[in-house]
Amino acid sequence: MSRLGYTIGASALGLLLWQGVVWVTDVPNFILPPPSRVAAAAWDNRILLMEHASITLTEVLLGLLIGSCLGAFTAIQLALFPRLHRLFMPLLVFTQAVPVFALAPILTLWFGYGIASKIVMAVLIIYFPVTSAFYDGLTRIPPDVLDLARTMGASKRHIMQRIRIPYALPSLGTGLTLAAVYAPIGAVIGEWVGASKGLGYLMLLANGRAKTDLMFASLIVLAVMTATLHFGVTKAAVGLQQN
Repeated sequence: MSRLGYTIGASALGLLLWQGVVWVTDVPNFILPPPSRVAAAAWDNRILLMEHASITLTEVLLGLLIGSCLGAFTAIQLALFPRLHRLFMPLLVFTQAVPVFALAPILTLWFGYGIASKIVMAVLIIYFPVTSAFYDGLTRIPPDVLDLARTMGASKRHIMQRIRIPYALPSLGTGLTLAAVYAPIGAVIGEWVGASKGLGYLMLLANGRAKTDLMFASLIVLAVMTATLHFGVTKAAVGLQQN
């Protein structure tokens, strides 16, 4: 409840500052509309916003699910097979030198203008953080615990299932909370490059038609959606760690 109170307070302060800037600078509405105008645009276009938000949310959730599963699976394989880690990890790090955003036009060309290219973008942008965080947790087990398990005859897979994975769940939770923030970025970037639906597409459309209030409304819906997703994933990660 205290965190919710801080969030509400920070949001209210941000709205007051926003309104204050509009009053003091007397900036034109097509550059920076006041909060009241954005709220009115959000209400008038609520059906349109919901339709496009549902598309973006679908892309984000599918990308988050696929990327998290692939990242967790990769981390487990790298921890099980050290040689695979020495071969694959430098390649994985090298791929991060290429900005994922620069791949958006290529992914759109390969996977089309539908949701597939946006899901792939979301997967690519969260795959490395989840893999890196989970792998770090899997390899930071106290050596005494591993030595005791090996002395008792535990196999690599039993050690992974009974010791490494439970011990590394907090690290996996950290990776998932980061992924919940990064996944919408990938989806929206993909929509900016090429799409016919989604909040990113709606923002570009509103900007091209000088409907700045609708563009801000779309941005706020995206921010609320991302914050809600982050809160939900954080709660789920905490529950997973406690169990």
